Amino acid sequence: MSRAVVFAYHDVGVRCLSVLLAHRLEVPLVVTHADAPGENIWFASVAALAALHGIPVAAPDDPNAPEFVERVAALAPDFLFSFYYRRMLAPALLAKARRGAFNLHGSLLPKYRGRVPVNWAVVHGERETGATLHEMVAKPDAGRIVDQQAVPILPNDTAKDVFVKVTVAAEIVLDRALPGLVAGTAPLREQDLARGSYFGARGPQDGRIDWSRDAWSVHNLVRAVAPPYPGAFATLAGEPLRILRTFWTGASDAAAAAPMLFAEGGALWLACAGGGRLRVLEAELAGKPLTPAAFLERFPGGSARPD
Repeated sequence: MSRAVVFAYHDVGVRCLSVLLAHRLEVPLVVTHADAPGENIWFASVAALAALHGIPVAAPDDPNAPEFVERVAALAPDFLFSFYYRRMLAPALLAKARRGAFNLHGSLLPKYRGRVPVNWAVVHGERETGATLHEMVAKPDAGRIVDQQAVPILPNDTAKDVFVKVTVAAEIVLDRALPGLVAGTAPLREQDLARGSYFGARGPQDGRIDWSRDAWSVHNLVRAVAPPYPGAFATLAGEPLRILRTFWTGASDAAAAAPMLFAEGGALWLACAGGGRLRVLEAELAGKPLTPAAFLERFPGGSARPD
């Protein structure tokens, strides 16, 4: 029986740990994160799943600390797996896996190497993304690819919608590839990093709307940071405006002289300076829901320019 130490967090961590256990790998230790105070925890718990299976759990501040590396080495793992674990594993730790260390990344590598790949794919208006199982090396997301599974990104999918699909793709990829990894027959292919891209982390400040952009670009930002993420934001009449959900109709209106929110036909709309319009499905002004009725009450003229 193969032994694997698993570094995991989030929904992908839960589903992929479940795959390993379904294939009857021995997992002597699960390494995860303590939930950060103040973080919106909308995803499943790896620690809770490990507890159900009676697997010891660790949440070290630094998994690459020498004493923790030695703890892992003492378990004599055949494999290390990283499933949405938030820390890079250093070469000294990776070397403790006798038969290899593998990561599950939420993009079709070599595209969108690095942090929050699902959100970046949506920001850029991609029409597909996926999950990639690859070998871990010192450089992030640069090791040889074991297998990949693509999923579509539909025009009105939010990042959370896409993340749900990527989670299923991750489960499919691992379930399909694991027998070959265990048997030592899985083919691994080198990445052509020159054909890819690398992106860093995103923060709440990256949700600010650039009003010079067209409707498609604004829509992509809104859906990339829609709840459970912090949301896209601007100001309206000097008050904080959050646009939480828009709907892409494909309307190709000419560029507006200035961005404009307006009520029409019982709906709230956004005309974009770069061209096109969006239906606004959910928004807040000064922390209160901005429905079409609330908008008309606040702006009796029926329109207002956001900043």
